[in-house]
Amino acid sequence: MEQKAKGHILALITIFIWGTTFISTKILLKTFTPIEILFYRFFLGFIFLILMYPKRLKLKKRKEEIYFIFAGLSGVSLYYLFENTALTYTSASNVGVLVSVAPFFTAILSSIFIKSESLHKNFFIGFIIAISGIIFISFKDANNVSLSPMGDILALLAAMIWAVYSLLSKKISELGYNIIQCTRRIFFYGLIFMSVMLPFFDFTFDLSLFNNFTVIFNILFLGIGACSICFVTWNTAIKILGTIKTSAYIYIVPVITIITSFIVLKENITLSIIIGTILVLIGLFLSEKK
Repeated sequence: MEQKAKGHILALITIFIWGTTFISTKILLKTFTPIEILFYRFFLGFIFLILMYPKRLKLKKRKEEIYFIFAGLSGVSLYYLFENTALTYTSASNVGVLVSVAPFFTAILSSIFIKSESLHKNFFIGFIIAISGIIFISFKDANNVSLSPMGDILALLAAMIWAVYSLLSKKISELGYNIIQCTRRIFFYGLIFMSVMLPFFDFTFDLSLFNNFTVIFNILFLGIGACSICFVTWNTAIKILGTIKTSAYIYIVPVITIITSFIVLKENITLSIIIGTILVLIGLFLSEKK
């Protein structure tokens, strides 16, 4: 029971931090391109993980490398590239809502590929209630509803890719290696794939852009907090709780985003937001219960 409680706490802490990253990314998009933010934050996260645990990971079997390669491609390169690019086409709240359907895709894939994780009717009931709440939150201002097909499609693709990463991270956690070493190896391959992408995107290495506290703070927050620390806590939660239970916490992302927007950006909290938040929490609770 203590281990499960630890898993739930780690998942909640991770989602609390990830729920605020949309705002940080939106702020940095005024200075950097999506690929620049992606590269800088994960490079910083990679260096931080080396400092945390410098010992090199030695795999028992060479074929295990394939899990790390595809985890780096899906969970680092493709997911965040699609998410960051989506933020250039649509609002942070739209991206937060669409990314929040990731638990549904994760559950479907887990039930197919992981025999120990099966779906139950409460998961689907919880999913419907949570998504209803997310819609309430998304359309908090009926007079200012905006849809962007390109941005919304990219956000939805990001959710699907995250589901693939969740399965891979579950498999990696079962290999029995140190979580920090595993996360660092995933980051390594993610950076390799990003480096290949850089020539095809608008990437410029310019240290003069790091010229104010706001930029430095948000890069450090995304790199150290949201990347290196949160990937470790998230992967640990998946190891303890499994992919379906852990991924259900993603439903809370829009709630955290709205609360943070209220505190940082001084946005209003309306009745629809309150109703939506309650529905999301009820949906999360039901999806966790068999």
